Amino acid sequence: MNKIIQFMRRNYKILMVIIALCIGLWSFIPREKSSDPEKDKMLIELLTFVIEKGHYSPAVIDDAFSKGVYKDYLNALDPSKRFFLQSDIDEFAKYETQIDDQIKSKDLTFFDLTYTRLMKRMEESKSYYKLALEKPFDYKQSESINTDYEKLPYSKNIQELKERWRLQVKLSTLSSLVEKQKLEEDLVKDKSKTLEQRLNEYRENQGDKLSPESEKKFISDFEKRKNQAPKTFEQLEEETRESTLNSLNDNFNFIKDLNREDWFSIYINAISSRFDPHTSYFAPNEKEKFDVSMSGKLEGIGARLQKKNDFTEITELISGGPAWRGKELEAGDIVLKVAQADAEPVDVVGMRLDDVVKKIKGPKGTEVRLTVKKTDGSIKVITIIRDEVEIEETYVKSSVVEKDGFKYGIIYLPKFYIDFDDQNSRDAGKDVAKEVDRLKAAGVQGIVMDVRDNGGGSLKTVVDIAGLFIEQGPIVQIKSAAGKKEVLYDRDAKVQWDGPLVVMINEFSASASEILAAAIQDYKRGVIIGSKQSYGKGTVQNVIDLNQFVRGNTFGDLGALKTTTQKFYRINGGSTQLEGVKSDIAIPDRYSYLKMGERDIDNAMPWDKIDAADYKVWDKQNNFDLTISKSKERMSNNAQLNLIDDNAKWLDERNKENIYSLNIDKFKAEQKALDEKNKKYKPIIDYKNSFDFNSLPYEVDEINKDSVLKEKRERWHESLSKDIYIEEAIHILNDLQLENNKGLTSKVKKEKLVKS
Repeated sequence: MNKIIQFMRRNYKILMVIIALCIGLWSFIPREKSSDPEKDKMLIELLTFVIEKGHYSPAVIDDAFSKGVYKDYLNALDPSKRFFLQSDIDEFAKYETQIDDQIKSKDLTFFDLTYTRLMKRMEESKSYYKLALEKPFDYKQSESINTDYEKLPYSKNIQELKERWRLQVKLSTLSSLVEKQKLEEDLVKDKSKTLEQRLNEYRENQGDKLSPESEKKFISDFEKRKNQAPKTFEQLEEETRESTLNSLNDNFNFIKDLNREDWFSIYINAISSRFDPHTSYFAPNEKEKFDVSMSGKLEGIGARLQKKNDFTEITELISGGPAWRGKELEAGDIVLKVAQADAEPVDVVGMRLDDVVKKIKGPKGTEVRLTVKKTDGSIKVITIIRDEVEIEETYVKSSVVEKDGFKYGIIYLPKFYIDFDDQNSRDAGKDVAKEVDRLKAAGVQGIVMDVRDNGGGSLKTVVDIAGLFIEQGPIVQIKSAAGKKEVLYDRDAKVQWDGPLVVMINEFSASASEILAAAIQDYKRGVIIGSKQSYGKGTVQNVIDLNQFVRGNTFGDLGALKTTTQKFYRINGGSTQLEGVKSDIAIPDRYSYLKMGERDIDNAMPWDKIDAADYKVWDKQNNFDLTISKSKERMSNNAQLNLIDDNAKWLDERNKENIYSLNIDKFKAEQKALDEKNKKYKPIIDYKNSFDFNSLPYEVDEINKDSVLKEKRERWHESLSKDIYIEEAIHILNDLQLENNKGLTSKVKKEKLVKS
């Protein structure tokens, strides 16, 4: 999740004290070049000192802390348990409660032991997968594999480890084989189609016009396939073993390129993250990537990735990017393989996230093919043409829609953005204010603020945005590591929008999004709708450059530390930590039953509360309770929402299934059953509401001059027209507006009676 960027300079006071202390503490470091182990020792001392002095609530470095580091570190080194033996773990176990002592004494014994042993086991593992791929697999044999690595025990001996590798490699080749067989079947079907038919299908699947180069290549490939005889089972089986061998060799070559410093960063992060999930160490190259990510543009597919055990998961699609335009890749998809154009796919399971990203990213106009596992368990190959991805799409945008003669506005805010170094640059607060003015000029009678999937950002902009909808008053309370409490206020008495308001959230609305939703809810200013509760991140992080702490540093770049320095609270005194913000109207979604929030992380900081701030509840919106009641009644009779809830339960069940048959007939039957089950839920994807969404007049003028912007807005409006949650938000606005009108009519009648 995105960190909250702290706005007030005075919040760095405690860190400045730490800097002064650290300069004194490490100013004696010799100027001559030190060995890596000496740098590692200093880094441990530096990190633990900074965290203990600057962290909001630093954990005690004791035996319990040591056990947590031990568990997290070993899981990070060998998440799928395909390297270490049980005898290795038995040898490591004596250090389970000694890591705390080693941290304090700058002792690297445990790290050195695990690092050396891992290098040895990885080298040995090369022979295991090569042996497994020497001859054809028997896919008629009745056997299966359990991929629940967390519960899987370590192998007792080498023979058992070899068998584990054999099963894992067989699963990889089996999925590839079934995929290749399907492609061969499609090839036969393609031969009955004309080039024009296939070209049109390809254009439609890409969701974009093909470049001349891509079209030329497609035509060439089509002609080759036309004259190509179908491959036999034996040919396909041999191809899958060859490609799997090449993928594993590539994977191990990537691992070979890692140096001791890379592995030490894993150890350091196992220590850092035990203080809380959002405290982490950025190695020099990671800090550089973090800085580059702020530039606003990149060339690739437009998807954000994260490591999930041994797998790489798609966490977000960047609006306007090629993956977003293609409509096939989704958040939650697991990337299994990556192929460049027509090259053989490379298995990326177990590969470093950085290396997976390098394979997926590439120059504009080039092709990449991703083999992904969908959330329902099915396997799919997705082809994407890379393009320039503009982070510009994280900026606010708005749309208008009509219902029952009323006009309503939708404001979508993906991030609370700001540039502290340039006061004249765009920021979310100023941009939302502009959109509100534009919507008012367009004559809207209600506004939806959509912060779904918004992971946070600038704290200042949250205060500015919340202030648009209330009279002056507190927005959020902040408590620092020193225990000092501060209340951030909207001090402008002007209310930019005083009409009906709905705020939309989901499980991925975090941090700054939760502050906004909580403030609107506490003031009873608007209705909060969406997931049962938001993510639950109620902490503030600062990124600290570690190089500033050491005088006369001869070790080179030391990287940076992101650490939790503050906690924020609602104006009613409650924290959003763990609990998040509970929706006034909870709507089922696909992820309702999956564990995805802060509350599902074992060492997350606890929930607590402080005294409430002094604030006055908004009294200009009548009949909240009636509106909420009508919405719940409407949803209970909505077949589409009931289908979504059923799908969510099924996905939760699928998520718990980790046994895969390695018999080709059973494997195909399982995939076919998944496809059949998915047909039941196809209406979820095909759903369309009855509303038409349009851009504001100023944007229509811009669209007429910019074909790319036109496409982006058309795609957004299309997604809104398929969004059942937006549909319900509009119904709620309509109920609020109608009830307001009734209240005004009643008030006018009473005034007339009094006058008469």
